[in-house]
Amino acid sequence: MLQSLLIDYNGFFASCEQQERPDLRGRPVAVVPVLSETTSCIAASYDAKRAGIRVGTPVAEARRLCPGIAIVESRPEIYLRHHQNLLTAVETCLPVTEVWSIDEVWCRLPPGLQSPEAARAVARKIKRAITRLAGECLTCSVGLAPNAWLAKIASDLEKPDGLVVIEQHELPDRLHPLKLRDLPGIGENMEQRLRDEGVDTVTKFCAASIQDLRRIWGSIEGERMWRRLRGEEVPLPPRRIGSIGHAQILGPELRNPEGARATLHRLLQKAALRLRHGHLYAGGLHVALKYRGARWSDAVTFADTQDTLELIRVLNLLWDRRPVRRIDHFSVGVTLFALVPQGSHTATLPGILEARPGDDARRAALNATLDHINKKLGKHSVVYGGALGALAYAPIRIAFQRIPDLVLEEGEPDGELFPTAAELASARHY
Repeated sequence: MLQSLLIDYNGFFASCEQQERPDLRGRPVAVVPVLSETTSCIAASYDAKRAGIRVGTPVAEARRLCPGIAIVESRPEIYLRHHQNLLTAVETCLPVTEVWSIDEVWCRLPPGLQSPEAARAVARKIKRAITRLAGECLTCSVGLAPNAWLAKIASDLEKPDGLVVIEQHELPDRLHPLKLRDLPGIGENMEQRLRDEGVDTVTKFCAASIQDLRRIWGSIEGERMWRRLRGEEVPLPPRRIGSIGHAQILGPELRNPEGARATLHRLLQKAALRLRHGHLYAGGLHVALKYRGARWSDAVTFADTQDTLELIRVLNLLWDRRPVRRIDHFSVGVTLFALVPQGSHTATLPGILEARPGDDARRAALNATLDHINKKLGKHSVVYGGALGALAYAPIRIAFQRIPDLVLEEGEPDGELFPTAAELASARHY
């Protein structure tokens, strides 16, 4: 029986632009973070992909590969609104079990819809609902299979606008023509480990024993992969947030120490808001500065906190360590790491480690009040003074597997300023 339905929206960002702008329909489209010939594509329509354009393709290369391509600036607010429209469309047909990302949704099929005929019928109904409620340009590929992992594979087999079914009796032979990297959970490193063990095809992968896969993975995940191949529904491990961060390329008017510092303060205050909203505490702060042709970063650890004022104090400490002779700032980033859930936080001992007894409670009340005001009256209604001068420079970034909350934030790490594991491991204690 089929138990999972996976919806993968086709060329999502580009499709949203074509839905919003009829003049783009029928044309290859590439989405870029800023309108500049020196930037790279972050998304492309399927006709642009057929011309060889991928995520990361420079704009100049995209124009060469696909003459006449429309280069449009990313509008995350539009994509988030369409994401909600798509969820509404799906919910008219089937409850959404889990949103995997802004362009992927998983639904568990109820008992009455688990036959191939019934599952296909509800998939077609979802496609019609999306066209009706979200728009004709927002198509999707649907995968139907005994588990969510196989449904994901099925959704990738026919794009765009596909509908593919993988039934239990076809396993695992149906997977044999695929490449190892076509299987979710097998990246570059794992593929190499498999090849080192003589497993260089999906056919050999399917033939491997449960003990072999567990040994190759070095964990129970290998056993889980073996079971998923055979149609078992193996729960995915709970997702844990390892860090919260924001990065920003500076506008020309902010490419100086004052502008860079103000932007860092604004990004840190946003990260602190997300920290409290997630009921988390941070025990480390990483700061990165990028100059023309150079990069500097530093990090410290401290007693875990979610207090914005304390985090600002640590940020100022790190800022003072920067190479002061460099003034050609290009981008900045902050990352809160060593996160612990609220239930694991150890409160400061009153009167011993606090500046004054009761500071923890007073700071918590202050942060809660500021968060409430900003949520009710809009972003930047109340900020700490260090962020003044950079309030307009925090565009929304939609990251893989994380959908921004428009109430909470307006920025997301650009990636290049994310700290490495080695940088976080070497953070000094403060």
